[in-house]
Amino acid sequence: MSRSHLFVLAGLCVVHFGLASARALAAEPAVDFDHDIQPILANHCYKCHGPDAKERKAGLRFDEQASTRQPAESGKMAIVPGKPDQSEVVKRIFSTDADVQMPPADGGKPLNSAQRELLKRWIAGGGDFARHWSYITPVKPAVPAAGAPASNPIDHFLAAKFQAEKLAPAGAADRRTLLRRVSLDLLGLPPAAAEVEAFVTDRSPDAYEKQVDRLLASPHYGERMALSWLDLVRYADTCGYHSDNHRDVWMYRDYVIRAFNDNKPFDQFTIEQLAGDLLPNATDEQRIASGYNRLLMTTEEGGAQPREYTAKYAADRVRNVSVVWLGLTLGCCECHDHKYDPYTSRDFYRMAAFFADVDEKAVGRQDQTSFPTPEQSRQLAALEAAVQGAQAQFDQAESDVDLALPEWESLVTDPDYRGEKLSAPIAAILSIPEAKREAKQRQTLLEHYRKQAAELTAPRANLEKLKAARAELQAKIPTTLVSKAVAPRPVRILARGNWLDESGQLVTPATPAYITAEEIQGRRATRLDLAKWIVDPRNPLTARVFVNRIWKLYFGAGLVRTSEDLGRQGERPIDQPLLDWLACDFMEHGWDVRRLVREIVLSEAYRRSSVPTAEQKQVDPANVYLARQNRFRIDAEFVRDNALAISGLLVDKIGGPSVKPYQPAGYWAYLNFPTRDWIADKGADQYRRGLYTYWQRTFAHPMMLTFDAPSREECTADRPRANIPQQALVLLNDPTFVEAARVFAENILRHGGGKPAERIQWAYSQALARHAEPEETTVLLALLEKYQQPWAANHQAVDAVLSVGDAPIPADLDRQELAAWTGVARAILNLHETITRN
Repeated sequence: MSRSHLFVLAGLCVVHFGLASARALAAEPAVDFDHDIQPILANHCYKCHGPDAKERKAGLRFDEQASTRQPAESGKMAIVPGKPDQSEVVKRIFSTDADVQMPPADGGKPLNSAQRELLKRWIAGGGDFARHWSYITPVKPAVPAAGAPASNPIDHFLAAKFQAEKLAPAGAADRRTLLRRVSLDLLGLPPAAAEVEAFVTDRSPDAYEKQVDRLLASPHYGERMALSWLDLVRYADTCGYHSDNHRDVWMYRDYVIRAFNDNKPFDQFTIEQLAGDLLPNATDEQRIASGYNRLLMTTEEGGAQPREYTAKYAADRVRNVSVVWLGLTLGCCECHDHKYDPYTSRDFYRMAAFFADVDEKAVGRQDQTSFPTPEQSRQLAALEAAVQGAQAQFDQAESDVDLALPEWESLVTDPDYRGEKLSAPIAAILSIPEAKREAKQRQTLLEHYRKQAAELTAPRANLEKLKAARAELQAKIPTTLVSKAVAPRPVRILARGNWLDESGQLVTPATPAYITAEEIQGRRATRLDLAKWIVDPRNPLTARVFVNRIWKLYFGAGLVRTSEDLGRQGERPIDQPLLDWLACDFMEHGWDVRRLVREIVLSEAYRRSSVPTAEQKQVDPANVYLARQNRFRIDAEFVRDNALAISGLLVDKIGGPSVKPYQPAGYWAYLNFPTRDWIADKGADQYRRGLYTYWQRTFAHPMMLTFDAPSREECTADRPRANIPQQALVLLNDPTFVEAARVFAENILRHGGGKPAERIQWAYSQALARHAEPEETTVLLALLEKYQQPWAANHQAVDAVLSVGDAPIPADLDRQELAAWTGVARAILNLHETITRN
């Protein structure tokens, strides 16, 4: 029987034996404050008796033990340790009088009988409080002995859960399913058919391990990992507010991809993003990484108020840092003290003060920083030297020409001169005696003379040519947004977040007092101090937050389901010992991300079948205890990548500027200041991975939005997975997918064999890494025939299908047959299984 079942039974016993003594109550299983009591208090009591002083009633708070041990405003003791019958809390929660009962009947959050009895038992046992689990620095627990045959510590922890819940785990997934799963998880791409067959026939003991290592070594691993990180840090190619204009930040995206591929330690990855520009002798890579601080939404609206947007930017950064690295809802404190967690508005604005040194425009186009490639640096240096040399030659020639000015003046003012026709302004200057001319007139005359001097034509042309070449090269040098430290702006606490109210106290940078490791003494704390505090092993949150998110990538949900909130309103870990073991092991091994990923995907838990047994459906229908794998639709970008990869269209170039795949005409019609048109890329850029799709915040790509990609206006820690009809329409009709189906059909005809049934088998091996079942083959053959009959004579319909997309139509294949097989390929690409990771 589980502990929760015992609590309910205990509660029923207490109701039945109402006269039981505190001693008898204490004999029941011990009540865990953090696990059993704190969630009740947070959900039912904190609204009136929590951290928010403005909402607090009767001077009583249930988030601190000391408050409950003192008389409330009524003079009564809320909790008398070990004496529930003398505790006002017990009297109130069991009262049937609406004027006395707590929580109030009109509050909408009544306690049930089991919760009341649990609180009573807790008080009988002493009523002691404990710190919330996520605010206690993790200590690495011993690996349970349960499940001894397992070799991976993860499986030992889960086996202990299975024993406690009397739950039998599922068997291993078949090899085809497993390789497709791990390929989609580690690369965001399906495996090639040849890779699947090689794995299926490899009977060496480390066959799977070799596949994992191969995938982790792929440069596409960094792309897959980057996608989730870009959601968190709200990466986009546009500024967000008002006109949502373009900006260049793709070099930051390349940094993230490279960091994961190079297995940069996560603590270093963190420090470089928050404070790369503050590191001694910061490299270009570290400065580019510091562009994280500039990824927020900014405005270029002419009428915007700088003070308002300075406040917006500060608040955005606190929200983002607190969710990305700490899993905290610190953003609630912009206007008031947190109602559930121990954070104050002062904590919020002191965190904001860390970023007050970032050089930026409150309103207007943000300044970009150039980062030439090594080759561009060499070319630029050569051109700079050439320009300086040509300038020196021109200056010398100009000096020589200037000496002849008096002679030229005598010539053109001679009444018999019939050469150059002088303009009226020049003639007017020449009519004035030289001694009486103003300095400006002399300069105008000299410049005119230099322009027409034949001796300067060649050196001038050479200089202008070199300057034009330099300008052309400079225009090609990539730019990005980076952090540059300046004198910090003053930061004060804003009452209710009101940027017009300047009466609040000025604050300096500091981490939240409740979990801070230490204060900086004798100087102002910097972003570098913040970054080091975030990755300090004593910080109880960072490692837990990160390993929880990595776990989510490979099981569809984190060990803490609310990955954006590890605070008191978040869910408890499914298996806290496992979470803490992973977090501690991660830090002990140098914050090694690839090692963490490898440990997870090599576990038996990861390799299990996702098909539930009857017992699992009955005992654990939501798969909370992970006795089987989960099935879920792949992310939006991977849905597109998957179709392109299956068809053979995918271009696997890594990094570089964003690209523009097909998008419906007129989708950007409402973009103004200026108006813009989406011009789809041609050639290889049309078939790049979804990770590189141009991200317009106000009008994110509609295919991506249909499959639940975020706008990236704010941090996204958990993408939803909707199942809506529009998704099927996209897979059937979006030009990318129609074109992919047509090219896939071409490959089916070329490589799938001569018979239709053989071709279907080949198509399944490419798309789903398995063989088609007889029933599936029958259905698709019927579909093929359905397409072949009407299209045999309807050339217009055939042309309409084959003309979608830029890929050339093969001249050597029968157009009607290609169109018919395109219909079959569309059906295969539209299968639920094709876009599902099993």
